[in-house]
Amino acid sequence: MVRLSVNVNKVATVRNSRGGDVPSVLDAVRVCLDAGARGITVHPRADERHITGADVRGISSLLARRAEQGLELNIEGDPRPDWLALVHEVRPHQATLVPVRVGEITSQAGFRADTDESPMRRVVTELQAKGIRISVFVDPEEAPIQWAKRVGADRIELYTEPFARSFELGPAEGQKSFARYAAASLMAERLGLGVNAGHDLDLDNLVLFRTLPQLDEVSIGHALISRAIFVGLGQVVREYLHVLQG
Repeated sequence: MVRLSVNVNKVATVRNSRGGDVPSVLDAVRVCLDAGARGITVHPRADERHITGADVRGISSLLARRAEQGLELNIEGDPRPDWLALVHEVRPHQATLVPVRVGEITSQAGFRADTDESPMRRVVTELQAKGIRISVFVDPEEAPIQWAKRVGADRIELYTEPFARSFELGPAEGQKSFARYAAASLMAERLGLGVNAGHDLDLDNLVLFRTLPQLDEVSIGHALISRAIFVGLGQVVREYLHVLQG
């Protein structure tokens, strides 16, 4: 089955809007894992507007205490010095390199194929030397996937917001967009890359997207946490797992 990694950034956003420790990010992680999620994703931003370094360390310690369950921590972010220092310290199971634009609210695109390869290859090599699996956030196009292979990534993460927007336009547009992602996934497989996906996936569009060939993992946060406000976090995690099981 496709692995579900729950992004808990939004829990931290609510906490930080008031200060203090409520709602607890660690409690949210426990609920997600107890409901059956196999991983936790965080994206610590430079301004710490949601997840903080302390959160990352706490989540890492919590997962370490449940190591026998095969649970994974995925840390997303741009390879800036403080992010790299945190990832080297924590040594998550997976680090997902994501480009960041100044002033963005959330990620808007994957890495461009003309991004300088040399510094990225060095970052990837150094993180892999710590036993960290490296995924690179890319659009479903040949050139950036080839770039990910050249810099030494283990996986790609397909940026799925364009698919989500197409899906909203109806079945025909959804299928047309999905075909583009399927072709990208098969190309990644031919290059020896694993395939993750994330951004605006939800209970509706995931019914189609879960059938993507060679899909290893989906990272879902905003839609999952938003629905959890109304029906509860554990319930929503179980709903997503049910969809992924088909």
